[in-house]
Amino acid sequence: MEIRRALPADLPALAPMFDRYRQFYGRASDPERASAFLAARMDRGESVVFLALEAGRAVGFVQLYPGFSSVGAARTFVLNDLYVEPDARRGGAGRGLVAAAIAHARAAGAAGLSLQTGVGNQAAQRLYERLGWRRQTDFLEYGLSLAEP
Repeated sequence: MEIRRALPADLPALAPMFDRYRQFYGRASDPERASAFLAARMDRGESVVFLALEAGRAVGFVQLYPGFSSVGAARTFVLNDLYVEPDARRGGAGRGLVAAAIAHARAAGAAGLSLQTGVGNQAAQRLYERLGWRRQTDFLEYGLSLAEP
């Protein structure tokens, strides 16, 4: 398993997985939107994406968004997206991608990482907890939708 930072040249392999990731969370398939969104994030330096490759085939990705903690007066990262192709799950890609995200955040001097996952996504919850992530209960999360899906 090779884990490396994704490059714009990886978009043809990355965008279809990103589209499937969005479908997992209930969005309609939109390959063009998926590709354009990823390309914009990468071109503008607004996210960091790592790619998992197995025998040269892209099997998963993780996407990090940089942020800051005002209270901690420190850089942080949001592990916003983690996806592994169904036929590659339980083969180490998820663990490797999370490890790459952690290593990147440490190298950038971040104070921490945060993430959200679906309440029903038990597999992801088990992975994160096995890797040392702890469920936060100090704050309530709120959202305000400003756009239609």
